[in-house]
Amino acid sequence: MSFADLGLSDEVLHAVADAGYTEPTPIQKQAIPLVLMGRDILGCAQTGTGKTAGFTLPMIDILASGQAKARMPRSLILEPTRELAAQVAQSFETYGKYHKLTKALLIGGHTMGEQVKVIERGVDVLIATPGRLLDLFGRGHLLMHDVKILVIDESDRMLDMGFIPDVEKIVGLLPKMRTTLFFSATMPPEIRRLADKFLINPKEIHVSPPATAAETVVQGMVMVTHKDGRKPGGGQKEKRAALRDLIRRENVKNALIFCNRKRDVDVVFRSLLRHGFDAARLHGDMAQPVRTETLDKFRSGAIRLLVCSDVAARGLDIPAMSHVFNFDVPTHAEDYIHRIGRTGRAGLVGRAFTVATPQDGKYIDAIERLTGKKIPGIALKGAVPAAPVAGAPQAAAPSTPTSAATPSAAAAPTTTGPALQPSAHPSPQQPGAQGAPGAPEKHRRRRRRGGRGRRRGQGQLGAQPGGQPQHGQQPRQQHGEQQPGQRQGQQPGQQHGPQPGQQPQRHDQPRHGHGQQQPQQLPQHRDHGHGQSHGHGQGHGHGQSHGHDHRRDHRHDQGRGGGNEPKVKGLGDHMPAFLRTKPPIDSGKKD
Repeated sequence: MSFADLGLSDEVLHAVADAGYTEPTPIQKQAIPLVLMGRDILGCAQTGTGKTAGFTLPMIDILASGQAKARMPRSLILEPTRELAAQVAQSFETYGKYHKLTKALLIGGHTMGEQVKVIERGVDVLIATPGRLLDLFGRGHLLMHDVKILVIDESDRMLDMGFIPDVEKIVGLLPKMRTTLFFSATMPPEIRRLADKFLINPKEIHVSPPATAAETVVQGMVMVTHKDGRKPGGGQKEKRAALRDLIRRENVKNALIFCNRKRDVDVVFRSLLRHGFDAARLHGDMAQPVRTETLDKFRSGAIRLLVCSDVAARGLDIPAMSHVFNFDVPTHAEDYIHRIGRTGRAGLVGRAFTVATPQDGKYIDAIERLTGKKIPGIALKGAVPAAPVAGAPQAAAPSTPTSAATPSAAAAPTTTGPALQPSAHPSPQQPGAQGAPGAPEKHRRRRRRGGRGRRRGQGQLGAQPGGQPQHGQQPRQQHGEQQPGQRQGQQPGQQHGPQPGQQPQRHDQPRHGHGQQQPQQLPQHRDHGHGQSHGHGQGHGHGQSHGHDHRRDHRHDQGRGGGNEPKVKGLGDHMPAFLRTKPPIDSGKKD
């Protein structure tokens, strides 16, 4: 049977002959007459059997009569990936070059303004991915009332990518009276449910058992052992070595190398470049112009090896693809069918090899159960030895046995012994050593804050009777060295505090006897009464408060039980208790 026997027009037959095709494939023989009759079709066939031409050729003849209206496409083709949508658009250009049909390609990665201009002029064929189509429809640039033919291609891939809710929403926007063509390489229960929902009395086409690989594809598997144990993703280095050995052993004209993750695509690509292979990469994170340019170079033969993710596994029609390499075993068994379906197309012989590790056993079992065939194993001599090769040089052992220590080593202290561990309880400081460079960080921090820690923690309660310092206090100086209340360099009997006409003591000047900074003294609230707090935070029987802020004196004298310092001016003795414990607001000068 030839294409002329299928009822196609002369223009289409001429375009098919120009493309070099003379005999239709099995799915084309069954699908083309049914589409011309206007029947709904449920087609199930593996990739590489000519499904794209099975619906594009009759659609060209159907759409040849009629004219499209602005923003109202006459047919709609939904594709899961940008590459597959661009390939279908190329098929319409190839087979419809003798017809004056207009088409629009709505995919991400391209300027939306140019796509809107094409739609507003009216298109006969609208080829789109679900996301971009719904985006333009939500903006009011599309009207779906005039769609006569709907094609849902690679529906199982749409199911895997999560596009089924979008597809259901798009189908709900279309008119009920239409022709629906539903194609899938596999037929899981979810796809069967969608087919029953979208199709009306469909004609089922099965040119081969579902989820079977083409007979023209020679399969093989290389099992790689590694020393990473059961670590997920282990053996990557050994797998890359086995992949390079396979490429060198095979007569590779052009090949696709599939990885499960985008990160692995980049790693394998750089590894091939370092070893002198002509390779490129393709995955979903790349910009659309870069992806298109890479595919064009690969089709033209400028690039021999293309490392890619599953974004390129569906629908890519590369002429005379010689090899397919699975660097990773696919986690979904259906993806294995689509990957190896890139080779052995149009009756040509192709070769597909998979690099696996023992940890991939469950995925391999799922693939073999789906295809009903066992993947034959291939042995690579010297690629990745499963055990150390006899006679191979081993790692050099240390010259000194670890079990017997030399006398010098025995005498040397260990690096992890208790003697080198920091002590949890530091030794107490000597008197007057708070300001030393070796002082703990806590004391140095208190010194920078102006000695507030000393007033609060050490000198708040004053000295105990009998001249013994309280716990945590520094011992008082001996008589004759410096009297209490006497500043450093001050003569005995000299008044403590600023003299009349003299500036108050600066905050950065040292306090007597302790080498710490003294807080700034203000000339307000002077009181020369007996038994009041001293400037450096320790209580003295004859000390006086000079040049202090009354709020600070009030705080420090709370609960002391001694002293007759007057209360805050203007409040009286009947001040509530909650006001006595809080510093009142100073209406005078600032601190």
